[in-house]
Amino acid sequence: MKIVYNILFYLALIGACTYAMLYTFVLEQDGTNVEVEKREKVVIEDAIIEDDHYKDDNIEIKLTEDYQYKTHIYVADVVMNRPEYLRTAFAKDKFGRNITEEVSDMAKRNNAILAINGDYYGAREAGYVVRNFKEYRNTSSGNRENLVIYESGKFQIINESKTKLSELNNPKEVFTFGPGLLKDGEISVTENQEVSTGHRVSNPRTAICYIGMNHYAFVVSDGRTKASEGLSLYELASYMKGLGCQTAYNMDGGGSSVMVFNGKIINNPTHDGYVIDERKVSDMVYVGY
Repeated sequence: MKIVYNILFYLALIGACTYAMLYTFVLEQDGTNVEVEKREKVVIEDAIIEDDHYKDDNIEIKLTEDYQYKTHIYVADVVMNRPEYLRTAFAKDKFGRNITEEVSDMAKRNNAILAINGDYYGAREAGYVVRNFKEYRNTSSGNRENLVIYESGKFQIINESKTKLSELNNPKEVFTFGPGLLKDGEISVTENQEVSTGHRVSNPRTAICYIGMNHYAFVVSDGRTKASEGLSLYELASYMKGLGCQTAYNMDGGGSSVMVFNGKIINNPTHDGYVIDERKVSDMVYVGY
């Protein structure tokens, strides 16, 4: 009888653990519908649209591919005349746990010219989340660094253990992933620092930076393949410093890292290095109307 009880106990334990993992990482929770501004698709008739270049009267994006640190790196240099063209979007226009969608689909629905994955807020239960001035989550995740974007388009890096969300001055966007890569133009990560203990050193990466007023860089690297090793945080920070970034921030990476430009996936997203495939994520950062 004791053996039967032990078997039942371990089966129940395995079931509970399995459900907890599914709840945390897989099962879509009831989300909060997000009020999405109804915008007609803007067609700029005299816009220059090329494989590596977009330009109209308000936005110019230049796309380049580089190879450093045995890694393919994709850089979108973005200049705009107003910061309002730097935007964000949630998967399926909902806020909630494990609500996901491919960035390429989000980009298409939102008429994005350029898009990258965001912080994948939905994989965590804590960490500040603000989008388009609306506060969605104000619980601290501990010692994580956040990226704050203000209406002016300027970036700020804060630490959740030191700054309450209520102390910020009307932020437009707040992302929780990190860490911050550059502060005041100087590298703010150490050579051995990584996102978490035991995390691979070289990975696909996604980052965004503020160069100057209405001037940004979006950076995505391939990784985990024979053709492209991937970057450490320090290598990513060093590379972005070379771009002239003043404030730079590390978004979710690994299999989430993707860049979409003019409706086309630019990089080679992969989780395991064997299959090139886009992962569904919680949110994106994009440039568009």
